[in-house]
Amino acid sequence: MSKQEQEVLGQVLGPLADNERLKRESNFLRGTIENDLQDRITGGFTADNFQLIRFHGMYQQDDRDIRAERAKQKLEPLHNVMLRARMPGGIITPKQWLAIDKFATENTSYGSLRLTTRQTFQFHGVLKPNIKLMHQTLNSIGIDSIATAGDVNRNVLCTTNPVESELHQEAYEWAKKISEHLLPKTKAYAEIWLDGEKVETTEEPILGSNYLPRKFKTTVVIPPQNDVDVHANDLNFVAIADNGKLVGFNVLVGGGLAMTHGDTSTYARKADDFGFVPLEKTLEVAAAVVTTQRDWGNRSNRKNAKTKYTLDRVGIDVFKAEVEKRADVSFGESRPYEFTERGDRIGWVEGIDGKHHLALFIENGRLLDFPNKPLKSGVAEIAKVHKGDFRMTANQNLIVAGVPTKEKAKIEKIAREYGLMDDAVSEQRKNSMACVAFPTCPLAMAEAERFLPQFVTDIEAILEKHSISKSDSIITRVTGCPNGCGRAMLAEIGLVGKAPNRYNLHLGGNKAGTRVPKMYKENITDKQILEEIDQLVAQWSKEREPNEAFGDFVIRAGIIAEVKVSKRDLYA
Repeated sequence: MSKQEQEVLGQVLGPLADNERLKRESNFLRGTIENDLQDRITGGFTADNFQLIRFHGMYQQDDRDIRAERAKQKLEPLHNVMLRARMPGGIITPKQWLAIDKFATENTSYGSLRLTTRQTFQFHGVLKPNIKLMHQTLNSIGIDSIATAGDVNRNVLCTTNPVESELHQEAYEWAKKISEHLLPKTKAYAEIWLDGEKVETTEEPILGSNYLPRKFKTTVVIPPQNDVDVHANDLNFVAIADNGKLVGFNVLVGGGLAMTHGDTSTYARKADDFGFVPLEKTLEVAAAVVTTQRDWGNRSNRKNAKTKYTLDRVGIDVFKAEVEKRADVSFGESRPYEFTERGDRIGWVEGIDGKHHLALFIENGRLLDFPNKPLKSGVAEIAKVHKGDFRMTANQNLIVAGVPTKEKAKIEKIAREYGLMDDAVSEQRKNSMACVAFPTCPLAMAEAERFLPQFVTDIEAILEKHSISKSDSIITRVTGCPNGCGRAMLAEIGLVGKAPNRYNLHLGGNKAGTRVPKMYKENITDKQILEEIDQLVAQWSKEREPNEAFGDFVIRAGIIAEVKVSKRDLYA
């Protein structure tokens, strides 16, 4: 192979990033984490271990609200960890829920549970002395946090479709199989956190000794619901059914939303449809996409290390052909499908099996006992009597699934008593979300979760001012930095944090989540953003075509250009 060919495939793109060294020297993700756990001088993890704990599902954080005050007192930041659980498809039993609720209450600094856009829950504010207890508590109820962060395939999402119960069950089973198939094989997690037997690791057949160049995200999605936002993910399996029976998947590769401010070599990108594969080739195709990205991804520049950049660098056809070769499969013509919506159906729905399912709107996914609204206690009370399961959604909400008709009234009574059901919540609020940002996320540049509630109230007032129907809404998302956790780069109105109280305003996404928005205004305050939205909504209310969504209108009216090819159009 020529040097030019090697450079195209990412093998000689420059000196390796330091993360490649620490992964190579980590003894398959063990590092010296056990030594750090014994160090009581600091509440944090040192050197490479700061990064390695991510492969075990944790991020080291501190309370940024009190960081300056602690520095004045000559104290180190109040180090703690955030843990993200591995929950393929987001399904959790009431028994498991009560256990995680108890741990959050007794052993975290914030006392809350956070439902995430990755269809799982997070603990925030776990101090070093409680970290092993946390993992052992989870293990005792059949949960772990293996590979929910770091340069690996992360928690596999699955459409929370409670209506077509049989199809959902099949899709969910495949989400679990894919998750297990792509997990690291090292026993480091069990050795360190569960005091398991030390077993020498000699190879990682799928992930490789250096693991992946960057994080990797996978979904299983059931049209017409795009609740997992396929275009935010590296690998997506779009369920294709025949007479209600799953027959295979269309495979979409190369989506991703993260960017870096001021760096036009980074961009949000939609996934490409490679075509159809039958069910029996699913795991082979998953492994082939991952190993191709493993071998061809950029290990020199982490900002260009995601699958989306590999596809654009080597070419979609070249990448696809390599996947076919490795999986011993030929992609068939993509089967017809359509995404029509991606929000959760808040309230009761009935499945084809006669069971009932209650989707609870949890603003920003934060479950805490707020004044006059004890949400966290309410879910615990439901868990004490519920015989079905809970389903965490990729929109930060919670579904009480599998409720018999005779139990509906009991469940609803609890939900209303604890503020989990509120008929006054607007469609606009239901279709808005934010990442965590301050005070815990170390990457946050601006507020998101704490900013969103009032921001939505202000948008509601604008919609009412211009006589927009209460059944209408604008998909609105806020992320505190350009890393994409709040999925603002698939919103009709997307705010991306730039600095305290300043955001880049993006417009032009669509309801189905199949179009990336484009930056409309850069580095402006929330007041300026609301002034812009006021003017735009006024124009939309007067000039829109029947049932025309806001994101479609701003493109048709020439307010913002449509992004068809991200690499070409986003910065044009």
